[in-house]
Amino acid sequence: MGLVFADIEITNLEDAILAKAGHLPAEKIRRLTTRMLVDSGAIMMAINEDIQAQMGLPVTERMMVQLADGTPTELDVVGPLEARFGDRTSMLTALVLPGNAEPLFGAIPMEYMDLIVDPAKQTLGPHPSRPIRPVVSLK
Repeated sequence: MGLVFADIEITNLEDAILAKAGHLPAEKIRRLTTRMLVDSGAIMMAINEDIQAQMGLPVTERMMVQLADGTPTELDVVGPLEARFGDRTSMLTALVLPGNAEPLFGAIPMEYMDLIVDPAKQTLGPHPSRPIRPVVSLK
């Protein structure tokens, strides 16, 4: 078994709202698809500074986080953004890792989109019992 990666489309939701209101042409909505490490041990989604700059995502707050090696650090939180995997989406904020660090797709967007990791096949996909439409647990 190895690492699992997925191509995640990110959309700047402020752009999408402006376009819907007629204040921005639809083709000006900033979006990109990036390969992310699927990390169920990471709570949030994490992008890097390069992606943040490309997407024009504003900082909404700073948050204390604990890195995988246990090191505490403070990171910017940006948003709002939409993450899309296949036909499933989640509106969220993301942590910003320094430079061009590897982006992480964490547990919150996976839960919201009702996605599961199959480490044996090294894939991310819909929950097998709910392949057509996600179901989100409220408890």
